[in-house]
Amino acid sequence: MRKFEKISFAQFKKDILDDRMLYDSYSLPKRETRCAVGYDFYALFDYIIHPGEIKKIPTGVKAQMEEDDALFLLDRSSMGFKWNVRMCNQVGVIDADYYNNIDNEGHLWICIQNEGEKDYVIKKGDGICQGVFVKYLVTDDDKIKDVARRSTY
Repeated sequence: MRKFEKISFAQFKKDILDDRMLYDSYSLPKRETRCAVGYDFYALFDYIIHPGEIKKIPTGVKAQMEEDDALFLLDRSSMGFKWNVRMCNQVGVIDADYYNNIDNEGHLWICIQNEGEKDYVIKKGDGICQGVFVKYLVTDDDKIKDVARRSTY
């Protein structure tokens, strides 16, 4: 199964805000057109990212996927092209076993850096990144050390 879900309200309160109306109102990622590759993630709040500034932004979303899937979180093309704004890690690679991990339920965050010369303004509900699911391959002689994700925090 491959799907997006909201993090629990308890995790939302811990990571973001104790606001049930906001929790109930935000949208899960979706594709905007039939041929769109990426699922658009949306801002929960208004943000202004000043030149040279970095902001860590919660999505309120977790992703369930098959064991041989990964979710790539990518910049929206207009961010870099028009504004010189990008995700700090360029591409977020989310493993299937990140879902419902013990640290944060698999809550997906992005970190955006403004390398431009003007403020980058994000309004609540604006697209902030896109997620693309991909299948991956492993080598025939693949040997894994551990079968369970460990705490990384």
